[in-house]
Amino acid sequence: MEDSAIIELYWARDEQALPESDKKYGKLCRTVAYNILKNREDTEECVNDTWMRAWNAMPPGRPGVLSAFFSRIVRNLALDRYKAAHAEKRGGGQLPAALEELEGCIPNASGVEEEIAFRELSRLLDSFLRELPEKECCIFLRRYWYVDSTRDIARRYGMPEGSVKSQLSRTRQKLRKVLEREGVAL
Repeated sequence: MEDSAIIELYWARDEQALPESDKKYGKLCRTVAYNILKNREDTEECVNDTWMRAWNAMPPGRPGVLSAFFSRIVRNLALDRYKAAHAEKRGGGQLPAALEELEGCIPNASGVEEEIAFRELSRLLDSFLRELPEKECCIFLRRYWYVDSTRDIARRYGMPEGSVKSQLSRTRQKLRKVLEREGVAL
């Protein structure tokens, strides 16, 4: 089913929107959530919650790219669940490692200016990603958006894992330079 038809089901308040969403985007959403949570039951709950959030968001919202819309929802739900489960401990897995790698590139937000700073950071990050060569951008997103392991990324792109790690390091350095040049306090 086309994305526009799925969106129309949501707007018509037709419950068929939920199974159609799951049929087309369930695998993507499960992958995103599982890469963060590493737990099948929590992953399923996040995916089910994703369809409910989408149900509540449409109408009035009409997403431009349905896959990105669902990915963002499920990723945020999984991150919230992960944070709640690991509030007192650092935990293992890819998420802490990925976040630790990005620590030097993402500023700490504080005070009333937090929302403005977040929007500016989002704009800068979007611009940065658009300027990267396609493969470099995809590798960066696989690691820091989809939270894939460097081993999985290497397998996906037919590269040695060390090359993936080196490229990610160089890309983070580029990002850091862009943010510093734009006056973002790191």
